[in-house]
Amino acid sequence: MELDLGGEDVAPGSLRRGAAVIRSHWRQAPLGPGVYRMIADDGEVLYVGKAKSVRKRVASYTRPVGHTGRIARMIALTASMVFVSTETETEALLLEANYIKQMKPRFNVLMRDDKSFPYILLAGDHPSPQILKHRGARTRKGDYFGPFASVWAVNRTMNALERAFLLRSCADSYFENRTRPCLLHQIKRCSAPCTGEISPESYARLVAEARGFLSGRSRAIRDELAAEMGRASDALEFERAARLRDRIAALSAIQGAQGVNPRTVEEADVFAVAEEAGQFCVEVFFFRTYQNWGNRAYFPRADRSLSSSEVLDAFLAQFYADKPAPRLVLVNEEVENAAVLAEALSARAGRRTEVSRPQRGEKRELVEHAAQNAREALSRRLSESSSQEQLLAALGAALGVEHPPRRVEIYDNSHIMGTNAVGAMVVAGAGGFMKAHYRTFNIKGDELTPGDDYGMMREVLRRRFSRLAREEAARGREAGPALEDGFPQRPDLVLIDGGQGQFDAARAVFSELGVEGVSVASIAKGVDRNAGRETFFTETKPPFRLSPRDPALYFVQRLRDEAHRFAIGTHRARRRKEFTRSPLDEIAGIGPARKRALLHAFGTAKAISRAALADLEKVDGVNAATARLVYDFFHEKGA
Repeated sequence: MELDLGGEDVAPGSLRRGAAVIRSHWRQAPLGPGVYRMIADDGEVLYVGKAKSVRKRVASYTRPVGHTGRIARMIALTASMVFVSTETETEALLLEANYIKQMKPRFNVLMRDDKSFPYILLAGDHPSPQILKHRGARTRKGDYFGPFASVWAVNRTMNALERAFLLRSCADSYFENRTRPCLLHQIKRCSAPCTGEISPESYARLVAEARGFLSGRSRAIRDELAAEMGRASDALEFERAARLRDRIAALSAIQGAQGVNPRTVEEADVFAVAEEAGQFCVEVFFFRTYQNWGNRAYFPRADRSLSSSEVLDAFLAQFYADKPAPRLVLVNEEVENAAVLAEALSARAGRRTEVSRPQRGEKRELVEHAAQNAREALSRRLSESSSQEQLLAALGAALGVEHPPRRVEIYDNSHIMGTNAVGAMVVAGAGGFMKAHYRTFNIKGDELTPGDDYGMMREVLRRRFSRLAREEAARGREAGPALEDGFPQRPDLVLIDGGQGQFDAARAVFSELGVEGVSVASIAKGVDRNAGRETFFTETKPPFRLSPRDPALYFVQRLRDEAHRFAIGTHRARRRKEFTRSPLDEIAGIGPARKRALLHAFGTAKAISRAALADLEKVDGVNAATARLVYDFFHEKGA
């Protein structure tokens, strides 16, 4: 799907040049199915497309007239083309989706927020199987249930499953070293197979019940538990009956919190696209084993001239590029590549997958429900965007910025007495916090005095704006190009968490690098570090404070707190990494297995450093050459 991000008119001469370039590549285009890339003169991939006949599709671009504005601009920017042949149109569809996800061409519809979905894993590699959350490649032996729309949905279901089936969630190493039941057993969320509080046979029965519940036999499992509770009550085993009652209540909680549960649709993904004010939202619902396992809203980058069906068509191929598909995919718009997509998903799954737009019955109700959620999510986003633009305008006015800022960068540093120092850059715009643009800086200046906050800020800003200048020079333009949704790469406003010293440090760096068109302000914490008493330092005013009720002050506090949170989190992660670091990690050729063998033999890295060469050679799995590497590393280092 082509899209024009610029909107400016295309000069006839550049359009003719682009068409001539495409015509020169036309003869090399495959006659059959494949993928083509249109590339700008600086190497940027402008567009990735697929076709049943690539040569015929490319020929449509060679005309110098008769194109829409967005296609004309894409043609005008094209300096070269690359073609890849495929055996089938299905392969072309999958390859196109992979290229789009990797290269993010600016003239394609782009799916964003492409995090992997969480699953529930019932492990199958232990006599007492563990139940746990899982993301990523499904390489561990066991049964995977999902996907769930969010970690929150998984956590909610996991908590209820632990109460209902009393399965362990601890790691195998923790399980093997228990001598008495842990707290989870005391609060009736684990049957404690680790210490033999339940027999292996009884635990296996609990595992089978959990597997049956997650596989769609929820009603049968509840009926069985209810019957067992009745028998326990009749036998006057009231404690056992009470435990069964609590398990049934936990199962009811899972189903009651899932909202819409279909009666006739066992397994399906439901997609609905909504469009308003030139923006799009795709809402996805996941139904498995007749249960609603959550929903998620996506806001793909797409040109306002595209239709909803075109956006949904492009979105679906990217969505399933790295995810397993269910047996049924329901959509609220007819999509051009439905048959090709169904064929691709079926081939990958090894079973039939159907892509359809239902016209009646419960399936249509599910699609309409998803469409309603899509419209509501898009309305909320537009409302939030409008409010955010008002706050940005208020912030710009309060700090004396000439125009309302489109991109604001907030900087903060975090360290302990100068150790593990990191700088953090948080970015905000009309869409809120733009987390894809956050950056961290490992502060490594050798000339810095430990704890020199001003020097740290100078290093962070120098690195950030030196790189920006190099990128802009390489593109031959003064300003950086638009990023996603026209979001600029160069900030309009830089906020520093600090006082006069940090402000002066920032201005010195900007003067040194010749940075122009970027306003700078710093925020000094209030008296007694109380929020609401912050002092602002800017280039156009003497130091001042904002009214405690000023919305701009509240907005600045949010920005500063987010930068502080991000900096602290990054610093703590780096510190944790340092704590767990071993000198063995620095020795080339010492992998996890040999490291584990050495530590098992000697106990600590310090003991390994003191060991004789002959003792190192005796360790299982460590040959003479490796022993010499370890010995030489510690003794040369000591020397």
